[in-house]
Amino acid sequence: MLLNRETSGSRWRIRPDGPGKVTGSLAYLTDMAAPGMLYGLIARSPHPHANIVSIRTEKAEALPGVYAVLTYRDVPGLNRYGIAHPDQPVLCEDKVRYIGDAVAAVAADSLDAARQALALIEVEYELLPVVDDAEEALREDSPKLHPQGNLLHHADYYRGARLEEGFAQCAYVVEQTYRTPRQMHTYMETEGGLFVPEDDGRLTVYSPTQHGRMDRFQLSRILDWPEEQIRIISSPIGGSFGGKDELNVQPYGALLAVRTGRPVKIHQSRWDSVRAGLKRHPMKITMKTGCSADGRLIAHEVRIVADTGPYATLGAEVLNFAVEHVIGPYRYDFIAVNGYSVFTNNGMSGEFRGFGGNQAIFALEGQLDRLAAATGIDPWTFRKINMRHADDLGPFGQPIALTNGAEQVWTELEQSPLWQERMARKAAAKKKRPAENEGERPFVQPENSMAAALQPPWIKTGIGAAFTMHGAGLGAGLPDPAGGRLKLREDGKIEAAFGYEEFGQGLIASLMQMLIEQFGFASSDIAIVIGDTDLVPDSGSTTASRATSMMWKSLQRMKQPFTELLLSRASELLGEPKASLRLGEGGIWRGNSGEAGGFVPALSYAELAERSGDHELQTDTAFRFPATSFDRVGAHFMYTYSAVAVKVEVNELTGRVTVIDQFHTVAAGPVINPQGFLGQIEGGSNMALGFTITEDAVMDKGFYLTRNLDTYLVPTIADSRGTVTVSAIDQLPEGDDYGPRGIGEVGSVTLAPAIVQAIFEATGKWVSKLPIDPELLQEKFCDGEAAGANE
Repeated sequence: MLLNRETSGSRWRIRPDGPGKVTGSLAYLTDMAAPGMLYGLIARSPHPHANIVSIRTEKAEALPGVYAVLTYRDVPGLNRYGIAHPDQPVLCEDKVRYIGDAVAAVAADSLDAARQALALIEVEYELLPVVDDAEEALREDSPKLHPQGNLLHHADYYRGARLEEGFAQCAYVVEQTYRTPRQMHTYMETEGGLFVPEDDGRLTVYSPTQHGRMDRFQLSRILDWPEEQIRIISSPIGGSFGGKDELNVQPYGALLAVRTGRPVKIHQSRWDSVRAGLKRHPMKITMKTGCSADGRLIAHEVRIVADTGPYATLGAEVLNFAVEHVIGPYRYDFIAVNGYSVFTNNGMSGEFRGFGGNQAIFALEGQLDRLAAATGIDPWTFRKINMRHADDLGPFGQPIALTNGAEQVWTELEQSPLWQERMARKAAAKKKRPAENEGERPFVQPENSMAAALQPPWIKTGIGAAFTMHGAGLGAGLPDPAGGRLKLREDGKIEAAFGYEEFGQGLIASLMQMLIEQFGFASSDIAIVIGDTDLVPDSGSTTASRATSMMWKSLQRMKQPFTELLLSRASELLGEPKASLRLGEGGIWRGNSGEAGGFVPALSYAELAERSGDHELQTDTAFRFPATSFDRVGAHFMYTYSAVAVKVEVNELTGRVTVIDQFHTVAAGPVINPQGFLGQIEGGSNMALGFTITEDAVMDKGFYLTRNLDTYLVPTIADSRGTVTVSAIDQLPEGDDYGPRGIGEVGSVTLAPAIVQAIFEATGKWVSKLPIDPELLQEKFCDGEAAGANE
């Protein structure tokens, strides 16, 4: 089913949060202010690795207008944070490990005073050797960032007893090392918030996050307060993509507000966001993969080295995900995967859309393409030969929710106009050059068309594709709660409360759509409550492509009891049989026995609430995200399958690549919100375009060379031209009650290898390092002919 406005019909709705965002009338949390508010700033390390000899704050404290200057001595509770592994200092005591490390925090009555105070803080450092290469950090003689060494986490997986025997059986073996960049989330709203001490002694934190309850838990440890004394209000959010899942400015705002007893506002500059914020893990992935003469995969060996920066956050979990996804939707006899997440003095790496899958899939699909070229087999056929079967276990051999998604997306892409165009071009080229081995250089240019005749010789076009299965949820062995609440409020609104956050992904719109379609409510009947720890149940994090799936599941679990609750109460009040009543727009409807038949309004929701008095009309549900029974931390149970084909133009004069056509097919079960589905795939694809072509937060010896968006190039609308077609496969096996699979990340994970395959088809050059270096694709032209050589 192609997704667009026309095919969606009446299901294509205006987003409830859309008008406020596009007109600018919506106030984000970082837009807030409060009477008597102070301004907070954070003093960060100027050095990537150094001992702290002394910290002197007297001059800053004496500056007029300064209300507080805090160091590690002023942290009453745990001076550490980190979602999974709390090892990052709130304020460093004796050592700094990257240039984002916080050393002090100030609050003043103006930003100018706060800036002057920062300049007056005196910190004496003793410089230490900088560890800026993850491979070097693994050496025994490398300087150690932490007492336990530089290895955060090692993850491995093996199948088949003797890998070398597997490679001995192979007719073709490909070895390649792939490198991926340090990508920035580049949300429009940088980290910030307002921190307000309340009259009752509590603290209210207005700060964007993807998991309010986890923030509350972490802040309670830092402040040494009960969790219930802290309230987190976390929506609306101006973008996150994983980058605001971990604490950022919240510890400093909370500490300063508690110390001064006054509201404190912190809003990071872009530079502070760059130096302190999370990035996508740069990874070096070395693969050796072999197959038989007829293209059947036999042996697959992988080594992953991930630069996680100075502290853990979710670096270990990202590595676990990458280890799972370098195996992918394919069958092998022998597998050996070893992954290492390594501490360095570079910037912090952490949670990012795709969660290690982008890097893994780029490398894995590259191997498939190289082996296909070596064997002379069409790359898409090569994938079909090795594709998992519908009833196969998961990548780790774990039980999973079975679907035929792999076969479905493979077939859908193979039949797409874009791939058919490629096949036609290949057939035409083969007819023209029948003796040529197409596996050596599958290079085809358009022929017999006006466009081809007008195309300059330095513009080459190619079509490529890639394929994956992408896990959702946190995986086995990790706390992964879900749940929600429905109730009829006193004002007659149907309140749907979930502990999730809206950060632009369309969560509110999807929830609204489900309530309308599943219950028959009108949009005006519904009040959605999210992003406030005082008001919402524990639904788990808004991460890992899980929120929409879990909202759907929660509503399914609550539908019958909530409907029964409202109809039973209405039946009592109306004195009519419950069987004659149903929920509808505006209220309770009764069956009309008159000539017209059908249903007519019987009792509005406002009347039902008013006449029910103290009679509580509320339903709650709590459960766990579905998990495999397999005993391996992080192994997934639910997967989304996707494939993408792209057409690119390569300008061999400039080395620049332009994507001019995309076809995405996604097997994720029922489409909850067509507009939101399309937006997620298009948005994820655009983020992947930057990952592939332009984006890299460049560092040198622990310092960012990229300090702002004038040197960090995210794709703009000018780079996103061309057609994007999205086809959703919404069928699930009979009896599958897990519902829609996550789509928040899958649009971002396959574009890079598809572009790389298309570049190979256009130029005969393989790309193994992202972002693509234009110099690799440049050619010298003499008399209109390319004079360069392949990689």
